[in-house]
Amino acid sequence: MIIQQSGLEDHRPWGFFEILSNAPDHKVKRITVYPGQRLSYQRHFKRCEHWYMISGQAVVTLNDQDMALTSGQAVDLPVQAWHRIWNPGLENTVFIEVQTGEYFGEDDIERLEDDYGRV
Repeated sequence: MIIQQSGLEDHRPWGFFEILSNAPDHKVKRITVYPGQRLSYQRHFKRCEHWYMISGQAVVTLNDQDMALTSGQAVDLPVQAWHRIWNPGLENTVFIEVQTGEYFGEDDIERLEDDYGRV
């Protein structure tokens, strides 16, 4: 799969993200998910994540449990927890992802399910 980059935005089939902060002890991304799209059902081994909803609506799956989130709500995703986010709405979903742990590379990912053939 070819990943397109335009400026600071890293585009994916489900939307795009922008890295707001990248330091040895954390990484912060602003993530936009297009209507009807969802990220892969995945987990990480070297980081946990905190997702804070900015706009739109989302269904977050955390270890096979679904929860609806809207602006101002948040969820914590522990290390090795299976998770995904889906935008069931008609407008973009935007959230801030704060990663903490020992490694923040895009290769720290195990996918269980993926709508775009990346398993």
